[in-house]
Amino acid sequence: MNPNAFSTLHLKAPLLKNLASLGYAVMTPVQAHSLPPILAGKDVIAKAKTGSGKTAAFGIGLLTQLDVSSFRVQALVLCPTRELADQVGKELRRLARFTDNIKILTVCGGVPFGPQLGSLEHGAHVVVGTPGRLLDHLRRASLDLSVLRVLVLDEADRMLDMGFQEDIGALIAATPARKQTLLFSATYPESIAAMSMSIQRDPVEVSVDESHDEGSIEQLFYEVDHDQRNEAVVRILGHYRPESTLIFCNTKLECQELADALAGRGFAALAIHGDLEQRERDQVLVRFANRSASVLVATDVAARGLDIKELPAVINFELSRNPEIHTHRIGRTGRAGEQGLAISLVTSRENRLVSAIEGALGSMIARGDLAALSPLFGRPPQPAMVTICIDGGRKNKLRPGDVLGALTGEGGIAGSEVGRIDIFDFHTYVAIMRQSIDQALACLGKNRIKGRFFRVRRTG
Repeated sequence: MNPNAFSTLHLKAPLLKNLASLGYAVMTPVQAHSLPPILAGKDVIAKAKTGSGKTAAFGIGLLTQLDVSSFRVQALVLCPTRELADQVGKELRRLARFTDNIKILTVCGGVPFGPQLGSLEHGAHVVVGTPGRLLDHLRRASLDLSVLRVLVLDEADRMLDMGFQEDIGALIAATPARKQTLLFSATYPESIAAMSMSIQRDPVEVSVDESHDEGSIEQLFYEVDHDQRNEAVVRILGHYRPESTLIFCNTKLECQELADALAGRGFAALAIHGDLEQRERDQVLVRFANRSASVLVATDVAARGLDIKELPAVINFELSRNPEIHTHRIGRTGRAGEQGLAISLVTSRENRLVSAIEGALGSMIARGDLAALSPLFGRPPQPAMVTICIDGGRKNKLRPGDVLGALTGEGGIAGSEVGRIDIFDFHTYVAIMRQSIDQALACLGKNRIKGRFFRVRRTG
């Protein structure tokens, strides 16, 4: 038996069976190192990046601690952004399928307050959310943390960077002194060490080297003039033609301007940054994740919590001033044994920063020649998928199976033409193969879902 198999852990048979059905056979390094102490009830501080399997690590741990007969909040997961909270909530629901009795709520800002009040009044075992909105509920007495058993801080470094320290402190003050505290952070600055000392008891430290396989990322620097960067990106995308590309900018304005410029040249490009409304952010992330948008231009803050398992390319429109952030950026490609491409645009004034990055990486980075790249002729290739938005969601009791059934029913499209289905409280997004989009819209227009008609439209 593989020593890292989940079956080596002391887990209940229904949970193990569910893990197997989800494809969880062998633990990732962070799971193998953190799950034994977590299951033993110890506090843990783990250095773990997005995509390392950390959600399953703390998720399996907290689910084993629940008393399902008591509909009181027994586990609380704090996340820096709604995107990450939604992602964590969905993963916890998948992990909790071994029993029908576990209720998991996602409580975040950017959405109406009222429906959350109603959901909390009916009780929950696990609450996942952002510190600000959770604190609002705590102060209104709609959130009771007096019997909490497990507290999880996910991407704790990001929460501190975003100024949530006081909110986190107020939430922790409302929890019992005796509880298990699990702290996950992509980096381990002094502020995280100080937080751990103040809120954890003799924590087990877990730090796993998540470095990529040698040669899994091809990294290139292209030197350009500052005002030629847009054209350089067009040429790079036209030459390499990656199916999905994440482009990093240092400012919100730069981010939106580049996305608009690329869209004007025919690319399926979107921007995500702090100025977007929450529903716009949701839609952007869904479209990029389901492959109906091929380019996402993002700031570092907005991209945090974005977990795209297969990302062929990353482009740094401008270098980060911090070599560690540069490493995090390029580390989003070349995962899970796939080959990745990481390209950075640099100006002649950034030689010192280039040297700092190479020093942090411990190797020289190859220089590319833009003039040697094939220019883009005609319209860029369009994504294979298109996204449909249904004006109904979790609050309307919609489930993926209901949507799939309406699409593939009599006169409908083949199930193979349907991609990801993302269900939010009041909206559902469905990826459809481009050649089947008209048939899918017609099908949803004439077929009921859960006994009623919903407004349906194409989003891109």
